[in-house]
Amino acid sequence: MTKNINIIGAGLAGCEAALQLANAGFKVNLYEMKPSEYSPAHKLKDFAELVCSNSLKSMEPHNAHGLLKQELLKLNSYLIKTAFEMKIPGGKALTVDRIQFAKKITELLSTNKNIKIINQRVDEIFEDEINIIAAGPLITHTLFNNLKKYTGEDTLFFFDAIAPIIYYESIDFNNEAIILGNRYGEFDEGDYINILLNKAQYSEFYNDLINAELHNPADFEKDKFFEGCMPIEELAKRGFDTLRFGPMKPVGFHYKDGGRPFAVVQLRREDAANTLYNFVGFQTRLKYGEQERILKKLPGLTNIEFARKGSMHRNSYINSPKCLTQFLNLKNHNNIFICGQLCGVEGYVESIATGLVAALNCGNFINYGKYLELPDCTIIKSLINYITNPVNAKKFQPMNANFGILPQLSIPEKNKKKRYELYAQRSLEALDNFKIQYAKLS
Repeated sequence: MTKNINIIGAGLAGCEAALQLANAGFKVNLYEMKPSEYSPAHKLKDFAELVCSNSLKSMEPHNAHGLLKQELLKLNSYLIKTAFEMKIPGGKALTVDRIQFAKKITELLSTNKNIKIINQRVDEIFEDEINIIAAGPLITHTLFNNLKKYTGEDTLFFFDAIAPIIYYESIDFNNEAIILGNRYGEFDEGDYINILLNKAQYSEFYNDLINAELHNPADFEKDKFFEGCMPIEELAKRGFDTLRFGPMKPVGFHYKDGGRPFAVVQLRREDAANTLYNFVGFQTRLKYGEQERILKKLPGLTNIEFARKGSMHRNSYINSPKCLTQFLNLKNHNNIFICGQLCGVEGYVESIATGLVAALNCGNFINYGKYLELPDCTIIKSLINYITNPVNAKKFQPMNANFGILPQLSIPEKNKKKRYELYAQRSLEALDNFKIQYAKLS
């Protein structure tokens, strides 16, 4: 096989894969249909666009998402390193200016002499060549149907929703229900804007939410939501207090007179210039007019202006437990690698991780005819083990990073905090040893 590698899609996974392979000396054809065509959710002309939130979740090493970032840094992830470089205030979360992040990644790709960027839509897989398909959950129907010829599986999908974004200057900070700061006050003030609600205000918001009109696109089949990105109105329908134990939990906040709120709405900074804020956990499929009507009732938001309304789209993924190996290539076509949300992981950093793994395995297969065995005790490998485990094939749903997928400790630890610390220590030590072995292969 030629050492020329085709990567289809310049989202997070595809960009990571392209940079890994190009910097290892491989010639890469990176196909991306933007800016000629856009999916229903994409807006930026640059690559590595963060479509939903601008948060890459926790940076804490004893949190599963934080540990995943540390693992990726040890494996020299270009996108994670760039995310830390482009970090803006966000408390414990790795929050980035999504526009500047996309520009930086696009610059890294476009200036790399081993990467040829081809701005066109791909409808058919290059059958006799090496492919890394990172077309994302919004893959075109044509390409997805072509992919099904190689996987032999029917389409699987879930619905994904994004949250509204508003302009900072349109918020009324004279309202006493609005306070700045992070939960528990552990970081500098101002990372989040918090709207405190009493029981009556929350009750009105709740009733408005569960009775609001929804978008119901004609081409959507029976609703199949992923738990990690559930529309807020669907969460509300599970019960009056569900939101208060989820995105609107009041823990860590109080009114200026010391009183406790019944619920809290959080707004998270979107950009370095501090002009945009998004509603944390407020993914929605409410009609646009309903979003304005309901959100403008919240304290201090009467005159808000929207930079983007919340919306919903269909995310596609393959039945990886049936058709994908632990090295992220197809069982029946080892020249076709699949990564990103298309392979059944959920989340930005998880997508980056699979792009990196697909690239490492692709490159090592070309050079040495074998793949790399990442340590099973890492979040990365455990995530891949989960999505490729045949046991999960019948009821497969996308998975994100969590400690529940890790192998148990050799000596059980009942204290959760200590257990998570031991998980992190075990993982990072194993990766240090892995890097020594990988250096010998390279």
